[in-house]
This record gives sequence, structure tokens and C-alpha cells, in this order.
Amino acid sequence: MSFTERINADIKSAMLAREKEKLAALRDIKSKLLLEATSGASGEVSDETAIKICVKLHKQRMETYALYQAQNREDLAAEELFQAKVIEAYLPQMLNEEELRAEVLAAKASTGAQGPQDMGKLMGVLSAKLAGKADGKAIAAMVKEVLAQ
Repeated sequence: MSFTERINADIKSAMLAREKEKLAALRDIKSKLLLEATSGASGEVSDETAIKICVKLHKQRMETYALYQAQNREDLAAEELFQAKVIEAYLPQMLNEEELRAEVLAAKASTGAQGPQDMGKLMGVLSAKLAGKADGKAIAAMVKEVLAQ
């Protein structure tokens, strides 16, 4: 089952169960997938592209949640957090700190990076390899830490 088919099936089940909040998040994912499909020449969205879209949507929800928390808008914050959790269910498992460190050390060994001047070299390799599995900020922080040693 492709990613788009899975979203469509989950939309149907959410409609039948009358889950309005979950349905809103799923429809947002579907709308972004449709936009991507119509902007491309093939009319299809690969699973990899769909995951990137979901990562972006999740990040937006979490940023909005933090903003609402700062403004003491608990009602809106709770809704954003719920939608972020729904979107999170479609994301691949994120790497923990030890796994991320192992990936950074392996990339450092393979590229021959020596110090902070080689951060761009490592980030290029790791960003492509870990897309959807780790946040860019977390990767950058780990690369800085490893290169500083």
C-alpha cells in the first residue's frame, strides 16, 4: 500500500468514526500531497517525497504549538499538539542520540573530516542520508560536537 493510499484509507476510517480533529490533520496531509502531485510532471508522489512533506507538516505543527504555549493559548496548543501526534504516526522512527552519533562518526571516518572546517562536507552527506530520520538541527549539533573533539 502506497503512502497516498494509506492516507486515503485512514481518512475514510476517520470519517466513519467521526474523528474531526484527526480528519483535519489527515486532510491537510492529503492536500499537500495533491499539491505536490499536480506540480510535478509525473502526477505521482513518491513515498520519500510524502515523508518529507509529513516531516515539514509535523515541524510546522510543533512550532505553532510552542507559539501557542508562549501566548498561554492552551485550547489552540492542545489542538496543534494532537494534529502533530497524528502526523507523527506517518513518520519513520527517528534516530536516538546514540544512533545519530554512530552515523556521524561513520560519516566522519568515510569523508576524512578533521575539524570544524569540514562541517559542510559532513552535513551534505548526513543530510541526504538521514532525511526524515533526524532533525537537521540535531544533526548539526552532533556534527559540531564530534568535530570539536
